[in-house]
Amino acid sequence: MNSSAAKLSFKLLLILFLSVSSGRVMANNFSFEFYSGTFNFELDPGSEIDFSDPLSATSVQIFYHKLNQSKYQSILNSLLAYKEKHQLNDWIYYQLIRKTAQQISPKAENYHRYTLYKWFLLSKSGYDARLSIGNNRIIFYVRNDENINDIPFFSLDGYKYMCLNYHDYGKIDFEKDKVYPVNVDIPEARNSFSYKVTRMPDFKPESYNEKEIQFSYRSRPYHFQVKLNPEVENIFKNYPGVDFESYFNIPLSRETYHSLIPILRKNIEGMSQKKGVDYLMRFTRYAFLYQTDENNFGKEKRLSPEQTLFSKYSDCDDRAALFFYLVKEIYNLPMIALLYPTHISMAVQFDKAQGKSIIYKGQKYSVCEPTPQNRDLRIGQIAANLEGLNYEVVYQYNPSEGK
Repeated sequence: MNSSAAKLSFKLLLILFLSVSSGRVMANNFSFEFYSGTFNFELDPGSEIDFSDPLSATSVQIFYHKLNQSKYQSILNSLLAYKEKHQLNDWIYYQLIRKTAQQISPKAENYHRYTLYKWFLLSKSGYDARLSIGNNRIIFYVRNDENINDIPFFSLDGYKYMCLNYHDYGKIDFEKDKVYPVNVDIPEARNSFSYKVTRMPDFKPESYNEKEIQFSYRSRPYHFQVKLNPEVENIFKNYPGVDFESYFNIPLSRETYHSLIPILRKNIEGMSQKKGVDYLMRFTRYAFLYQTDENNFGKEKRLSPEQTLFSKYSDCDDRAALFFYLVKEIYNLPMIALLYPTHISMAVQFDKAQGKSIIYKGQKYSVCEPTPQNRDLRIGQIAANLEGLNYEVVYQYNPSEGK
């Protein structure tokens, strides 16, 4: 052994001896990739809490009190600092917490313990998160003030608590399989959680794949090489059915945006505003194959604009959201979303309405159908099967109000 290696070995032995002799066990350091950055945190051995007892209110309370008395603050500080630095929306921040809990307690090894770490970290981050248990299931909820329509919730003191881990159990019959709340007072856990995604995380440029998208407009073919990131699908894998305002305002990630929007702008350069919107309408209508969610996914699933670009198939919800995003980004015109019994369409406000107008709050809008129909609809034309049907305006965008 050379002298430098001997010195290094002696130094390591000295560190180990000092840590043991002082009664201090060194903390474990964790590191994992999270989108564009690397997340690092330190876990004190005292924060590694066992959970092997049967699931009960008492065992959950004991777990909480042990973890609460440990030196968990360094993990929390790292999480909150990363959240602030990268301006993470609540839903994206929850993905960071999920991955952190996975490092501490892998989901496949002990699902209850994994869920308890998620609940603890989310609660200590200031969110009003709750637990219920029953039939050896641990159900994880968070307070939310938005209109979410496809996941279970319970109400308490005028607040709604949405289930965050419903998908892990498949369908649960809450009438048959009763669950009961676990009472733990966490003073910090007072804030509502939001499902709004107003900023996509930055991904590493090298993590993108290119997809060719093509369509024809006025007999001229157009080709696009759009950069898409497979991580987007993971972000929205268990994303619930949010209200239309939240859904329509999910943006593209940075690389996808710059691979598509400038080219669309260039292609419509020199066109009138109506022709440019017509181009975007037909791009959204014909550049993607149509299939219902039931046939595509086996259930209702709304795709974000980036998911629609990525997916082979999409339906009317997905195209309405993509069309809205493109028109807002390129022209920033007032728009309304028209919800029919089995369809959703869009209408745009121009300086002068075209075709049959939709009048809403005293303003005239022209229907712009972004989904393929039996005939090739122009701006201002409504599909024959929708003529005369009642519809509801489920979202109005007004640029002057920014929403």
